[in-house]
Amino acid sequence: MTQAVQNAQSRRDFLAGVGALAGISLLPLAGCARSDKVRVGFMLPYTGTYAQLGVAIENGFRLALAEQGGTLGGREVEYFKVDDESNPAKATDNANKIITRDKVDVVVGTVHSGVAMGMIKVARETGTLALIPNAGVNAATGDLCAPNVFRTSFSNWQPTHPLGKVMIDNGHRKAVFITWKYSAGEQALQSFAEGYKAAGGTVIKELFVPFPNVEFQALLTEIAALKPDAVACFFAGGGAVKFVKDYAAAGLKNNIPLYGSGFLTEGVLDAQGDSAEGVITTLHYADSLDNPRNKAFRAAYREAYGMEADVYAVQGYDTGLLLAQALEKAGGDISNRDAIIAAMEGAVIDSPRGRWTMSKAHNPIQDFYLRRVENGDNKVIGVAWKGLEDPARGCNM
Repeated sequence: MTQAVQNAQSRRDFLAGVGALAGISLLPLAGCARSDKVRVGFMLPYTGTYAQLGVAIENGFRLALAEQGGTLGGREVEYFKVDDESNPAKATDNANKIITRDKVDVVVGTVHSGVAMGMIKVARETGTLALIPNAGVNAATGDLCAPNVFRTSFSNWQPTHPLGKVMIDNGHRKAVFITWKYSAGEQALQSFAEGYKAAGGTVIKELFVPFPNVEFQALLTEIAALKPDAVACFFAGGGAVKFVKDYAAAGLKNNIPLYGSGFLTEGVLDAQGDSAEGVITTLHYADSLDNPRNKAFRAAYREAYGMEADVYAVQGYDTGLLLAQALEKAGGDISNRDAIIAAMEGAVIDSPRGRWTMSKAHNPIQDFYLRRVENGDNKVIGVAWKGLEDPARGCNM
């Protein structure tokens, strides 16, 4: 049997299985039958560390629909929310709540990869359309891929993969990688090491910090002793602020260049201050991207919400664009699952980050930009990788 035939059979089996499920699996479709409105559920963090990210994603999504007159395929939209609290232990219950209680047609979520795993499990069991606007867990487009699960952000494999070639091009052939000891950090390291080795580099040491510990001094001392050509890393949020400031304070900044996933400096430059100057990162977006789409988006977001957009707002916005495009092609019929899935698979999204398309495993094929911190801004200095596609290892869809 050819791979194409196997994939087609896998899809038919999945859809047939979903149709055969009783009770809970039929609720999303039953909800659709009882209402002329498209029921959209946000399963996002609204409290805790990632609350700001959840709000930005929802804001971006709503802005995209506002540009469509507030409708999806000509139909009114009804919104529902559940605060997932970035708590993986509650993920399955929260996903079931928004599907069975609110009978949504589509779930938009989430930020935390551990929470996304629980949401994906429920989406696969029920056939509910699930759109992931941030969580990068590789399995979502790997061994847990499914016809009804799409991601509009990135896989954890993508942001650090281009760093290897960039560092080799800059003459850095021996590197240390440092990250938190958790799945996102480990996946970022694996992808970096893969790309770096392929480009001719050697990772001479892998260093880990227990998540969410931010005590870096002992490892910074070890880096100084190892004397690598450069350091690559994965940190985000408050941990990224602390690491970048500690790196500079340890006297390493001017002697050992620092590279990282774009989340190292995304949304935290004000807190990092001069310590971040010169840090080089790769990411699928930058505030200063010089294209008309990005300028228009940022102006509209600022006018609508009184604040500046970030990468999370862009990902929410693109999730709205994807759903709007699919509903338009399906004539507003959210129950026409085959048409919705086909439209999403063939989508071309004219995004503030640049145009991107959907891979066969339902992850964006997108450009990753080379960025350097200059005067407190992630300045785009080039394209690190054109049209980078997640390898989707383990996906048999």
